Amino acid sequence: MTSRNLRLRRLRRATSALSGRKRGAQPKVVALGGGMGLSASLTSLRRITGDLTAVVTVADDGGSSGRLREELGVLPPGDLRKALAALCGDDDWGQTWARVIQHRFQSKGDLHEHAVGNLLIVALWEQLGDHVQALDLVGSLLGAQGRVLPMSAVPLELQALVRGHDPARPDDVDTVRGQATVALTPGEVQSVHLVPHDPPAVPEAVAAVLDADWVVLGPGSWFSSVIPHLLVPELLDALVETKARKVLSLNLAPQPGETDGFSPQRHLEVLGRHAPKLALDVVLADDAAVPDRESLADAAKRLGAAVELAPVASPDGVPIHDPELLAAAYDRIFRMHGRIGPWR
Repeated sequence: MTSRNLRLRRLRRATSALSGRKRGAQPKVVALGGGMGLSASLTSLRRITGDLTAVVTVADDGGSSGRLREELGVLPPGDLRKALAALCGDDDWGQTWARVIQHRFQSKGDLHEHAVGNLLIVALWEQLGDHVQALDLVGSLLGAQGRVLPMSAVPLELQALVRGHDPARPDDVDTVRGQATVALTPGEVQSVHLVPHDPPAVPEAVAAVLDADWVVLGPGSWFSSVIPHLLVPELLDALVETKARKVLSLNLAPQPGETDGFSPQRHLEVLGRHAPKLALDVVLADDAAVPDRESLADAAKRLGAAVELAPVASPDGVPIHDPELLAAAYDRIFRMHGRIGPWR
């Protein structure tokens, strides 16, 4: 037995007692992703369950996060901060703290564009020496309606094979390094991988996936926020083996650079190539963003999933998810495809 399988077995045993307890009326939900896509899911999910955990990518190397990562050798805190802000309540306390941790300094000095929340998270990491304990403490301070965990305890580098990254050589395939660069490449991303190639997962993140009722993937930057979770071996093993049902939420539109020209079904095909053993239960898409429903249904079926179409986009025409509409869609999926009454 490999050491990875042994660790996963131990985590399964450690969570079995939790799984066997009487479930409440709310599902245990784990949401995976990063950036604004994960924030959209969390803002919606906290409206329908009080048992919510975010597992966040840690490959960001741009902006304030990239500077802190380079200077201090820490995990990039930016996506973790955004997830915490999304979990803040709608009362005055929650919204005040959400604004505070998202606030960016504007100056001519070294603090320029650093986010308050990034500095707070890194300070607590240095004080406590424990990533999870520090994030739990920030969550308590904010009154966050859920828990935020990094997917790995080591900073990761995202690398991609990109065709036409250099417009002068449109047929060449180059290795592009760094999440910020991959997200903005003018070329066609062929595949992505992480460095180191076999990063350890945070045990609490693996345990949360194994003990969940539902796991939510997406929406978000496909290659730099969604797929990286499937490249952490222990986390992928947990996603494959968990008894939780899995819903994949598709983006409302292709992302310039990273997924330019992608159809909804191509997003599924790319995900399937990166994690061929992963099966899904539901693919959620905005009905107005799916020009070929039959092709999407066929692609979803190859992953074991049914397609649920629902109006989840902002009514003003901007390609962002409406929190209330997305919450309603998740709630309907959990009820239709899950159990009625106490979970498990």
